[in-house]
Amino acid sequence: MYNRNRTIIPILLLILVLAIGATLKLKGRDKEQGSDLLEDEIEIIRSDDEHKLDPTDDDSMRETVLYFKDKQGLLVPVMIKLPWEEGIAKLTLKNMVDSLELRETLEPTGLIPIIPAGTQILGMAIDQDTGLCKVDLSKEVLNCETKEDEEDMINGIVYTLTEFPTIKEVQLLVEGKVVPTFTHGTDTSTAFKRENINLAGNLNEEGSKVVVYYKGENSEENFEYYVPVTIPTLAPVPNVYTALELLFDGPPSGLELGSDIPDGVSFHGVDVSGKTAHVDISFDYKYPDNIAAVLKNMARNIGLTLSEFDEIESVELLIDGKTLEEAGLDVYINETIPTFANEY
Repeated sequence: MYNRNRTIIPILLLILVLAIGATLKLKGRDKEQGSDLLEDEIEIIRSDDEHKLDPTDDDSMRETVLYFKDKQGLLVPVMIKLPWEEGIAKLTLKNMVDSLELRETLEPTGLIPIIPAGTQILGMAIDQDTGLCKVDLSKEVLNCETKEDEEDMINGIVYTLTEFPTIKEVQLLVEGKVVPTFTHGTDTSTAFKRENINLAGNLNEEGSKVVVYYKGENSEENFEYYVPVTIPTLAPVPNVYTALELLFDGPPSGLELGSDIPDGVSFHGVDVSGKTAHVDISFDYKYPDNIAAVLKNMARNIGLTLSEFDEIESVELLIDGKTLEEAGLDVYINETIPTFANEY
């Protein structure tokens, strides 16, 4: 009996050691998986989820929209190619932080950064179910000089991040905490949604609002850019006719903006068929020698304004109710709604 026990005890010890080892290994694996999940939670935007590359593009770069502001304090979207990598949303914000290098890069455009110098992007978490993105920023984000700068920065961050389809609203944190108000009194206790960019006028409950694209210019460098402007209207719901009517009427007073609609060109109406907007215009004078360029620029400006309406994918210009060919013009126009307002 004694010899038998001596044989059994080592076997039991061996089984116990193997069991403990397996348990420790399993716990280690769980810990590693937990770490991976944490990393995913911090930055879960995936490149292949967010952007379908054009085959002609450099595979190492991604076309990404960032927001800066012009000399009037208007937010301007600019497409810039950034390195294609995980954490592209955080990288995008880093490229909006004020620095001497960034100012030199933007100098030809006349645009300036909106996030105070020294600001660090400490973390980012996105809820895939709700689309809420929480962005943790360092205390330097509180260093905006004026209330207008503060509001521009917040709106610019929100519009930049909501360019990513998975992000619907943005909550700003400072050093890991929700701050009730920023330095100049802007309420930051709740999340922000994408709305009212470059608001011109007062909103009213009875009416609606539309976004119209006008043109700004850095005359020193001969650089032009499109600016989205939110305009309150009396129309009960946003509609393409009102948006185009405002475009042809010109920018709101007080804004140093223009458009690609020449003087003497009138808007008569728009008919949406399928996913195409047929826009009827007329000239009060003889066609200019550069009619092809004029029509192409007009079509782009109109297309950008109609890009705010998801149901429209292309634009056809009509002159006095006739197609360009019927009007005697041999002009090709890319009728597709532009993807980006400005590229740099």
